[in-house]
Amino acid sequence: MKLTPLDVRKQEFKRIMRGYDPVEVDTFLDMVASDLEEALKQQKESRERIIELETQLKDYRQIEKTLQQTLLQAQEATGRTYESARREAETILREAESRGAKIVEQANADLAKLNGELYRLNTRRESLIGRLRVLLSSELDLLKTLDMGGAEELGVTSSLGTGKESVEVEAILKNIDNDRASQAH
Repeated sequence: MKLTPLDVRKQEFKRIMRGYDPVEVDTFLDMVASDLEEALKQQKESRERIIELETQLKDYRQIEKTLQQTLLQAQEATGRTYESARREAETILREAESRGAKIVEQANADLAKLNGELYRLNTRRESLIGRLRVLLSSELDLLKTLDMGGAEELGVTSSLGTGKESVEVEAILKNIDNDRASQAH
């Protein structure tokens, strides 16, 4: 049976002769009841505080668990993001290398085409120069013939029938040779 402060205060003892002083016993019982009352009050406060602390501890453990889960999810998300970025970078690099190879291939093809065109143009130029030399040489021969006296007999003017003023053939040939020499450098 648990004693309460009220039980202690209402407790009554038999009266016998030579027993304890009733005032002293009542005073002691009041003190014990007060101390018991105070102890019960502190016990109740302690229990309430324990319940409050246990509730807080439970809340903190839940928060800790949530934070750990969030941290784990953040780490996983970071890992996935990193891996995704790495794969994307590799894809971009492969595409850039492929495009670069195509550009180099196209540039080489363009270079070959331009070299072919340059060769064709140089060949044509050489051909034209050769034909011009033959033409100028024949014209020079004609001029020499005309200078020997045949011009008066043929009735040829200074334009020699071409509709243009006469030109120094030797100067033209010299210019052509100079052009070839400068292009060779």
